[in-house]
Amino acid sequence: MTQLRFPDGTFVVIASGEEAKTFHVKGGSLAHDANWTAANLGEEGPAGKSPPDVSARDLNEATFSKQIAERLHKAAHARAFDHLILIADPGTLGEIRPLLHQAVTDKLLLEQAKTLINSPVKDIEQALHDEG
Repeated sequence: MTQLRFPDGTFVVIASGEEAKTFHVKGGSLAHDANWTAANLGEEGPAGKSPPDVSARDLNEATFSKQIAERLHKAAHARAFDHLILIADPGTLGEIRPLLHQAVTDKLLLEQAKTLINSPVKDIEQALHDEG
């Protein structure tokens, strides 16, 4: 078992353009909290203007990235976490990064552009251990 060196309570978000899984660091390991899925994709839309040649899939992923950034912003203001680790596939991380409010980025301990959404927890912990 890999022992994580991040503070207990660190909020960990593993994301793709279609889903996200959240964890907290507890006793040097990851404890699963929740799964986030996109909602109201047709009604919300992504942040900013979309080029006319964007596929529906890309549009949905951009909208979900915006939803992740908004959830993190609300949680940061509610003081739901003091420390954050954000891991997402490179495209999704590129969508989320510019949307993050300073209240979120101030709590960011680590950001990784990796595709780990379908990885077992032990692989996620190993990836974090290698960076921690």
